[in-house]
Amino acid sequence: MLEIRQVHGGYEGRPVLQGVDLRVAAGDFLGIIGPNGAGKSTLLRVMAGVLAPTQGETLLMGRPLAQQRRREVARLLAVVPAPSTPLFSFTVREFVTMGRTPYLGRLQSDRPEDRRVVDEALVAADSGALADRPITEISAGEWQRVNVARALAQQPHLLLLDEPTAFLDLGHQREIFELLARLNREQGLTVVCVSHDLNLAAEYCPRLAVLAEGRIFAEGSPEAVVTEAIITEVYRAPVQIDRGPAGRPRVTLLSEAALARGQEGRL
Repeated sequence: MLEIRQVHGGYEGRPVLQGVDLRVAAGDFLGIIGPNGAGKSTLLRVMAGVLAPTQGETLLMGRPLAQQRRREVARLLAVVPAPSTPLFSFTVREFVTMGRTPYLGRLQSDRPEDRRVVDEALVAADSGALADRPITEISAGEWQRVNVARALAQQPHLLLLDEPTAFLDLGHQREIFELLARLNREQGLTVVCVSHDLNLAAEYCPRLAVLAEGRIFAEGSPEAVVTEAIITEVYRAPVQIDRGPAGRPRVTLLSEAALARGQEGRL
């Protein structure tokens, strides 16, 4: 569905990505993890066609992304950006209806078909009960679900998300990942999600790519990627890896006191 070939890219002469190769197949649920400054959001921007690579190319459905019209691209992929604060008091339904823009002509009003798709997107994102509320009067977790609903209103084949659980409490973090897993499982939606939360990514994403210093450092299943050797080297922090209730890797950051106790125990 999406292929990144030897992509280099950055901002105003500042290189960020250094020869990235990555493939996303239809039906994938791929998590992109890595430390701050590794290039995760930059890679997502290249995937979305918002940022043009300085070298290499991005293929969407087998065709160069740079050669496709933006309206055409918007019918194939949708982006849920990093969390932000809503600035205008649209209703939730009005905001989600903006996702129909790729299907409407200039100044064209939404049609019965668009309203049906919006209703379905709201239900799919567990946001139907919020439809008539102003987006400035909903919680952070509800706002993220509404952002997903707007993306779903585009009827995309591929959903790209940048830190969708940032600033959310534990319950809302799990709620968002449960939603993404359900959309992937039940609707066959292909999902690529940038996440700082290693444990959530390891629990929900069947495949992970670790980005470090603008390059893919490791790629594979959570069991293959979330190891003490890889995480310690990439994040430059001592960790302990065990298994969570579902059997997926679980990361614990070790404090100086824990390290000291471990060293004492080996003496």
